[in-house]
Amino acid sequence: MVKLLKTIPAFPVKQIDKAVEFYKIKFGFDCMHQEKYFAIVARGNLELHLWASYDTGWKWKSIFLFLNPISSGAESFLAGTHSCRIEVNGIYELYEELREKSVLHNEKTQVETTYYGTREFATLDLYGNLLTFYEKIKP
Repeated sequence: MVKLLKTIPAFPVKQIDKAVEFYKIKFGFDCMHQEKYFAIVARGNLELHLWASYDTGWKWKSIFLFLNPISSGAESFLAGTHSCRIEVNGIYELYEELREKSVLHNEKTQVETTYYGTREFATLDLYGNLLTFYEKIKP
């Protein structure tokens, strides 16, 4: 019988070294693995993969896309286009920690209670990828 066990968000970033440093300083992650175009960061049981979205060659091809479509998979315009939701315990404590580190989605971001049974808030990484932290409200 097939059993799905885990999902790992993968975020496109322009520069791996800067992204890893940002996740360490701002989000409290540890770097588990790092190479030129890929890194793994983790905090507690949460693991995120970062991949380099560095190819700027598309800028010069854009007027001839019909002849040579963009296809490297690492185009720089992909950085900041991903998101994930992360379940936590202690939503208010985490909110205060991340508010102090200026990673909230914007200055008006608060912990919000949803109609679907969560408390949550949104943050952005260095390149604009969206991480929404949520806590289930116990019935």
